[in-house]
Amino acid sequence: MKRPKLRKASKRLSCHKRYKIQKKIREHHRKLRKEAKKRGRKKPRKDPGIPSAAPFKEELLREAEQRKQRLEELKQKQKLDRQKELEKRRKLDAKKNAAKIKENAEGKESSKKSRAKTKKLLDKNSPKSFCRELEKVIEASDVILEVLDARDPLGCRCPQLEQAVCSRRDKKLLLVLNKIDLVPKENLEKWLNYLKNEFPTVAFKSATLLKDRNMLEKVKKGSARIELSKNTECFGSECLLKLLREHCKTRNKAIQVGVVGFPNVGKSSIINGLKGARACNVGPARGVTKAMQIVPVDKQMKILDSPSIVADPSNSTLALALRSIIDTGESGLTNVVEGIDAIISHCNKQQVILFYSIPDFRTTEEFLTLLAQKRGMLKKGGLPDTENVARLLLCDWTGAKISYHSHPPEQQRLPPYLTEDKIAEMQKDFNLKKLEEENTTTVQALKYPNLASSIIFQSAEMTNGTIKESQVVEKASERMNLEGDGEDDDEEEEDEEENFTESDDDQHNMEEEESIEEEDNTHVIRKAKLETQQPSATTPETQTAAADSHSNALPFIMDKAADDDAYDFNTDYV
Repeated sequence: MKRPKLRKASKRLSCHKRYKIQKKIREHHRKLRKEAKKRGRKKPRKDPGIPSAAPFKEELLREAEQRKQRLEELKQKQKLDRQKELEKRRKLDAKKNAAKIKENAEGKESSKKSRAKTKKLLDKNSPKSFCRELEKVIEASDVILEVLDARDPLGCRCPQLEQAVCSRRDKKLLLVLNKIDLVPKENLEKWLNYLKNEFPTVAFKSATLLKDRNMLEKVKKGSARIELSKNTECFGSECLLKLLREHCKTRNKAIQVGVVGFPNVGKSSIINGLKGARACNVGPARGVTKAMQIVPVDKQMKILDSPSIVADPSNSTLALALRSIIDTGESGLTNVVEGIDAIISHCNKQQVILFYSIPDFRTTEEFLTLLAQKRGMLKKGGLPDTENVARLLLCDWTGAKISYHSHPPEQQRLPPYLTEDKIAEMQKDFNLKKLEEENTTTVQALKYPNLASSIIFQSAEMTNGTIKESQVVEKASERMNLEGDGEDDDEEEEDEEENFTESDDDQHNMEEEESIEEEDNTHVIRKAKLETQQPSATTPETQTAAADSHSNALPFIMDKAADDDAYDFNTDYV
């Protein structure tokens, strides 16, 4: 059985109960009237005034009138004071509003000026800014360290830099052969013997992990851990510091040492090794250092970190792939693939196959697909992600992951800017015997890869670089992009400012008008559709009018407003 629904109680009363309530109310009112009679009514007494028989009646009346006048005057004064205060407040508010408007205008002007300054300065990653900072380092330094990658020392040398240093008598140039642990021992000794005939050369192995103060504090607290299994020692730093300190003693003054080289050769890591702490930012990406940085080592020595040398676009694809800052985004993907193609073509193919443990390949695309399949780098649908593989592969070759080596030239040919007198002048203030002994100790202290495990690499010639800012040639597409981005930003900001200045009431009115217009448009469009669906009996004039109304809706409302009231029996409204 279904339970009946519960109903609310009815407010209807029986007559007996209703009459009883009315009687009680009448008795209550009667009682209240009796109590009021007993208390008596207190009416407000009227002012009787001054009796006519009272003496000095006229004087008293005058005094009363004077009091009234004084009270009215006081009231008027108070009113005027209030009005003056209101006027003062309005003026202060107007001044405050004007000051705010001026501040907003000044802020807009300052923002525009800051935008103009940023446009003038361009990006810190631009080649012009790199050349500008490099010129500062060369001018300020007494000794210049050209950092070379031990895997390809000849390709890391910049003839323009060496010529600029050799043309000045007050500057010395030293070669620092970095990443010596990635090259076989026999190959390293050959390169040291080859390079020492031109400039004093130091064998160096920078630390892979350096503990800075913040890291030590975190380790003490237990919030961070350091992998002690990694090799954190720095080899060759003592030898280099001894050379520089001896040069300080011969000159009897403090010196500044500039560290210069192409991207990813290890400039900042060498400075950290000489300092014994992490003073400069280090990373596998190219172009981490974007401006000159001064790192004091002693009272007599300061080291200047510099951004990388900008490679000349006239170089070969191999040199540009290894020694320039390539855009690894979607726009620079073709350059990355071309660079990998050049690297593989300059290597022994069998060694590359054994190193990556992949089957034989014919083209670079096939090589990238095989490597992506092996490493499990796949897109949706199981397609190999060759783009990311190409980027990672380029980072491995420029970083410190892959061991490859190049042989020095059989015959040593001096460049045109180097003569025997210039070589003697560069080697003058340095003790070369001690330098050779220190290099042998550093070479013996390290472990090196075998010749079989290291890939043979065919080195190209020296890489041309642009040192002066005036010699930098920017691409036309980059200029257009920079200018276009700036204009778009300005237009967007102006639109935002105009939208921001509109009040809330105006926006509300605009929304209401838009809603009304939308309703009118929908009404007109429906009417036009209905008129187009009329039977063939209609005249061509009506058809043209319907077409005009369908094409232009709003004018149709204004023109046909009077005809809407009349009902047309010939049309069928659905």
